[in-house]
Amino acid sequence: MDSKIKVLVCGDVRGRFKQMFQRVESINKKAGPFEILLCVGDFFSTDEKQNEELIAYRNGHKNIPVPTYILGPNNEKSLEFYKDIEDGEICSNLTYLGKRGLYTLSSGTKIAYLSGIEKPNGAKDEDYYFQLDDIEAVRNSCLVNKSSASDYRGVDILLTSQWPYGVAEEGNSNASKLIAFLCRDIKPRYHFCGLSQKYYEPAPYRLKSDQITQLELCTRFISLADVGNSNKHKYIYALSLTPVEKMRVLELIQKTTNETKCPFSDIDFKDLKLKGQETESKQYFFDMEGKNENRKRKGNDHQHKRPKVQQWDQDICWFCLSCPNVEKHLIITIGSHFYLALAKGPINDYHILILSITHIPCAAQLTEDDWKELLRFKKALRKFFKEQNQVVCFTERNYKTSHLQINVFGIDEGYAWKIQHAFEDKAEEFNLEFETLPPLDSSQMLPQQGPYFVAELPNETTLITRQMKHFPIHYARDVFCSENLLNCDEKVDWRACKLDVESETSLVKNFRENFAKFDFTS
Repeated sequence: MDSKIKVLVCGDVRGRFKQMFQRVESINKKAGPFEILLCVGDFFSTDEKQNEELIAYRNGHKNIPVPTYILGPNNEKSLEFYKDIEDGEICSNLTYLGKRGLYTLSSGTKIAYLSGIEKPNGAKDEDYYFQLDDIEAVRNSCLVNKSSASDYRGVDILLTSQWPYGVAEEGNSNASKLIAFLCRDIKPRYHFCGLSQKYYEPAPYRLKSDQITQLELCTRFISLADVGNSNKHKYIYALSLTPVEKMRVLELIQKTTNETKCPFSDIDFKDLKLKGQETESKQYFFDMEGKNENRKRKGNDHQHKRPKVQQWDQDICWFCLSCPNVEKHLIITIGSHFYLALAKGPINDYHILILSITHIPCAAQLTEDDWKELLRFKKALRKFFKEQNQVVCFTERNYKTSHLQINVFGIDEGYAWKIQHAFEDKAEEFNLEFETLPPLDSSQMLPQQGPYFVAELPNETTLITRQMKHFPIHYARDVFCSENLLNCDEKVDWRACKLDVESETSLVKNFRENFAKFDFTS
């Protein structure tokens, strides 16, 4: 089976949406299908009239041919175009990635991204600037599952709008030292940039082995021109790649004849002190004891009124374990890829969540290794609930949420036969149509594009719908709180039944103790 995936990357679009999407459609027909289109640089034009081309795509009169993901603003004028983006979705097949993070495709391809430009010394905070904290967040997201210096293989793609310092002498005046540091540490196979209005692809450079990895990995730097540029410089780049996690080590370290010296080897990075960095081992772990609870993020309290750019990243996501604000007292147990936590506003004492440790939007994007551990957790939980004389139901809503959350509902065995009827009754109430699937045993069974809701019932039936327009976000709670099941309508909205920290801690302790003999992570 061919493990290669096809990816398109585009430079600055600057409002030339029609030209760009027509070109993408043509390439996709000739050389596709491509799994994804990634855009660096300025996506919107500072000329509002030019941006009107997007209206036809927003209204559904024109279709975007390939799922497209863009970076954030690079200047003040572009901020307004991001202010009303909900959950990152601009329109069908067009998504704003966020300020920074690590995006993993279902194929296992890892895409690190960083929006904006480096904050100049002395400048006030703006939503289109990135700082050292942003670099730290991306870096730690990439390294978080590294257990030794022999198993880190880098990431597949790094997307930034600004260039790294050191790649080209003539570009250093507008380049970023922080991005150079990030490149050196996360070691992307491909690094794409924009904002330069030219196509530039020097020979690949090789990074020396260090405390992060013993492997000498190679990076290809590619700067893309803007769409429709008068010089006819290249603005779209097509590549076919095998995810680094699926490559043999010999392929990763294989040298080419035209390699150049690493452009960052002579740069002094001693002034960059990262909070998550261990001087000797550079290992990353999660502090369950709350040592970092007082850490505060900078740059959140803007006093001036300005359109706020919605940011989806690990430093603000409630569910990413690398987030300093994660509520550690809710955590029950931690695996390699997932952790269990008490649900906020639980509908009963055993209402918990299965959450991905790193920032993965939905189960459809899980890798094979992720899926294996997810199945282990589900199997362990089924055994646990059976001992309590209960059955269990797993639900996931990939809609109006940015982080994978699987709700785990336990209910007395005597009610098991009523669960599917309760789902059907609520589906009729909300005018929803569900498809019935066999047991969910692969991420490939889930929609690879677009939102969905899925429920795994105790009778091994899987219910799924992609009918998500105006989907009730509390649908699963609605089902289990209904009169036929738990009969607690007052708990449909989790905010109406929030518990104090002491009560939450007590429930976590109780679950952890009872689950201990089924817990394969300990």
